[in-house]
Amino acid sequence: MIGWREAARGPVVTYGAIGVCCLIFVLGPLSGLNPEYGTGDILLAAQSAHFERWGVIPSELLSGSAAALVTPATALFVHGSWLHLLGNMLFLYVFGAMAEERMGRVRFALFYLSCGYLALLFYAVAHATSDQTLVGASGAIAAVLGAFLYLFPRARVTSLFPFLFFLPLRFPAWIVLIFWFVLQWLAAQSAGSGPGVAYLAHVAGFCAGFLFAWGCYRRTDRVRVPAPATEGESQP
Repeated sequence: MIGWREAARGPVVTYGAIGVCCLIFVLGPLSGLNPEYGTGDILLAAQSAHFERWGVIPSELLSGSAAALVTPATALFVHGSWLHLLGNMLFLYVFGAMAEERMGRVRFALFYLSCGYLALLFYAVAHATSDQTLVGASGAIAAVLGAFLYLFPRARVTSLFPFLFFLPLRFPAWIVLIFWFVLQWLAAQSAGSGPGVAYLAHVAGFCAGFLFAWGCYRRTDRVRVPAPATEGESQP
């Protein structure tokens, strides 16, 4: 039996972020579970208003309004669909716990929020005239992946690759994460500013997370012993 003191040392920030994202999604209009938002066209209008209120709209963000400047932080906790939510939370659960344990709760929380904010801001600057709304924790989670690459390059990651018939294969983290980053980079080259996946935010978040870890821990030893195995998929 695990005592409360031992349990309290767990990845509180990681689990807290997952809990907040899930709660906001379930109680909001996107899940379709809250009857308060109605159905049909009424529900669609509520969903659109939800995105516009809490998501990042690049053209508005760069206008400098105080309300818009907050949206890169609020957008980190808003997701557009069940698949969007569950995919992001899986990656945060898999990689966030070890990163938080290495950084500590306070530093990890500041790291997660600041890198996520910067990732969305970078995307907005690159698409300054776009009126499309951007939501999701992908930028912050990409930062966690970047930090994980620096801090735990030798950790064994079990990944599922579609082109290998989803066979579970174990690779060092540096292989999986660099492969993931290259995929995001290539996708960002052909992606526009319209609806879809904000690959450029993933690239920016990953770079920000890696640089953060490098700047904070380059004078100390990284984890050189084989880290505990973790599991994940090849694409968030």
